[in-house]
Amino acid sequence: MHAPDTDRPATTGEQPRGRCHRCRRPAVVCWCDALAPVANPTHVVFLQHPREARVPVSTCRMAHLSLANSEMHVAWSPDDVPGLAEQLRGPDTYILFPSADATEVGALTRAPRTLVVVDGTWSNAKKIVQRSPLLSALPGLICRPDFTSRYRIRREPAEHCLSTIEATAHALGHIERTPGRYAPILRAFERMVDIQLDYTSRRVGAMRHGVHEPPSPIERPDPLVELRAALGRLVLLYVEANADEPIQLSALRPATGQRFTALLAPRGPLAPRTALYLGRDPAELAAGLPLAHAQAAWRDYLGDDAVLGVWGYHGHKLMRGEPGWSLAPALDLRALRMLVQGRVGSFPDGPGRSGRRLDALADVLAELCAPR
Repeated sequence: MHAPDTDRPATTGEQPRGRCHRCRRPAVVCWCDALAPVANPTHVVFLQHPREARVPVSTCRMAHLSLANSEMHVAWSPDDVPGLAEQLRGPDTYILFPSADATEVGALTRAPRTLVVVDGTWSNAKKIVQRSPLLSALPGLICRPDFTSRYRIRREPAEHCLSTIEATAHALGHIERTPGRYAPILRAFERMVDIQLDYTSRRVGAMRHGVHEPPSPIERPDPLVELRAALGRLVLLYVEANADEPIQLSALRPATGQRFTALLAPRGPLAPRTALYLGRDPAELAAGLPLAHAQAAWRDYLGDDAVLGVWGYHGHKLMRGEPGWSLAPALDLRALRMLVQGRVGSFPDGPGRSGRRLDALADVLAELCAPR
């Protein structure tokens, strides 16, 4: 059961508050100054139920912003996020979920490479796991905390249950045998709770002595604020891969129409379907640009203040995993479409799909920016 939204003005005379674009909370209850990011060796993948993404007070985003080695997706299933399912099939991937055969976090002999954390109410998190064969097949981990949740602004289903950020910090501390490393995260969490409770008490006091007005509509965060602010600097990017390496980059700068394409010579053996997806002969691929030349051309095209528009983060991760690539902050248009339109859609497939997928990404951008 969720606590009521406490972000409405106390009276009709109160001016609307600004909103922080980072934590997506009203400025009067922003908790960004309490963040203390921690370098976590275990890669954490947060998979948030779409309904939870609309809850005003949630800890998943705080947990993601607090862990340097993490990513966050709003999706019904990892199969809805391009590249994520393939990533989660990698070795040493665990899910923090109390399945019947789950292992206690303190009993692991070595830390996982990747930890999946599902965020949502117990009912919604259970549905995500049960409906995904991939998540159901992952080895589970369970937390049995020796403390009670400090999440005093939302009601947990049972005393032993924790918020997402508490469960993640508790699990990582035991998995990595460094319980003190994640204390700053929990201090930021408690600061957020204190801020919210303080604001709630002040708002209720004002209403008790004032004129009771009909409640104002709940103010929801606008998921497109960051996208609109970045339109003039946005670069749409689609990356074709050969196994675990980028082999072709296709990009478009919507503000100017300037395009970029770079075909790279493979650094490893060609995967069975690489030539098919690129629509090119293997000999043509072998004659592609050397890595350093492609990276220099991309660096010149990207510039210094760009923001990347991507469809999932798979290509972005491939570039990040290979030294020498210039990267920029990325916005996942796929996740934004789901939040705004409630649908994901699919991208063109088949030989030579790169150009068609880039054009499809431009169409998604136009949909998101169309007047509503």
